[in-house]
Amino acid sequence: MAVSGKNAVSGNRPVLGDKALKAAVDRFLKAASFTAQSEIEKAIRAAIAEGKIEGHETFTAAVALSSEKIGLNITVYNKIEL
Repeated sequence: MAVSGKNAVSGNRPVLGDKALKAAVDRFLKAASFTAQSEIEKAIRAAIAEGKIEGHETFTAAVALSSEKIGLNITVYNKIEL
């Protein structure tokens, strides 16, 4: 079945098109990214102020994504290089 427009219908249930799905996920990730970046920057500034780090280290951070409704449970690890 071809999907056109924002959503198509299969029987009585709407089918989400690829573009609409990507747009929905992108909106979520942009909002999460903005909040996460702000919180990471605050934590780094506080750690420098408290003498926990000097401000030139590399450390690992993690982001957890979960949604019970869709069965999503993943943690992404990556390094932050100051």
